[in-house]
Amino acid sequence: MCSGNISQDILILQMHSAHWRINGKYEEKSNLMFWAKEIKIKLGILLQKPDSVGDLVIPYNEKPEKPAKTQKPSLDEALQWRDSLDKLLQNNYGLASFKSFLKSEFSEENLEFWIACEDYKKIKSPAKMADKAKQIYEEFIQTEAPKEVNIDHFTKDITMKNLVEPSLSSFDMAQKRIHALMEKDSLPRFVRSEFYQELIK
Repeated sequence: MCSGNISQDILILQMHSAHWRINGKYEEKSNLMFWAKEIKIKLGILLQKPDSVGDLVIPYNEKPEKPAKTQKPSLDEALQWRDSLDKLLQNNYGLASFKSFLKSEFSEENLEFWIACEDYKKIKSPAKMADKAKQIYEEFIQTEAPKEVNIDHFTKDITMKNLVEPSLSSFDMAQKRIHALMEKDSLPRFVRSEFYQELIK
């Protein structure tokens, strides 16, 4: 490994270079290339003008983890979606297909709201819960929201009252209304679409 001091590393590099010229061994040449690469990396980092000494640490070149592949459902699984929105939403592949279909119709706000509510219910911190509740309200619930969902006034009023003191159940009523709407309207359209028909061929 490098010493952590560039001046020392350059001196060591010169020593290795001389050693390689004298002995002419291939393995020493390989070692020389390694040192040269390390010092080049350090110089590049210094040129970025770090804000603190901690920024000078050379990160470990670790390969990024690949996202888990979504497995295509079996025919039996896909056929169950025709009669069960819940089974569709619980399947990662089905959820992605359903979302793609709704986006093609510019009507994905209901599903995005449902997903936001599911994520909200996983929050443990009261402070984060309050922030997320405000975000969901402003994005999906309030009048003229950018992705306003179609819920009745009674449900909207109850939801607003629930948000005075946010809890895990604050959006339950609104989420159930949207779930029922997707089950009645969006799911049948999805089942008739090419997105779904391709899965059951």
